[in-house]
Amino acid sequence: MNSDLGPSVDSYFVTKAKKGTPAPERLAHRSCNTMKGKYEPQVAWPSHLIVGDPAPIFATVDRLARKGGREAVGRFQTQSDANEASDWLIDRLSRLAPTMSFTTVITPGGGQFLLALKTI
Repeated sequence: MNSDLGPSVDSYFVTKAKKGTPAPERLAHRSCNTMKGKYEPQVAWPSHLIVGDPAPIFATVDRLARKGGREAVGRFQTQSDANEASDWLIDRLSRLAPTMSFTTVITPGGGQFLLALKTI
């Protein structure tokens, strides 16, 4: 039977074994093994900033690298939070995508501040 809850060898655990030592086989649910590796890497926003509608940073950088332009990455309650997030984001991107140049644009509206990332 091919139930998602059926047994499956944990291939991730087997491939991570040290060279020369036999890896013990572990059983896991088929659905659990299928889901491993499907999650994209994440860069978490700073926990002290409250970000409304936060954009996934890796996906945003990937789109901007392919298409260029500008993309909204989050909304903030105060101008100072938006400025701090802007500085943090530019610092992280200088290491994440060192061959690309970015700038940010902060636009006030509706009592909030929209932070957008823009390629130079």
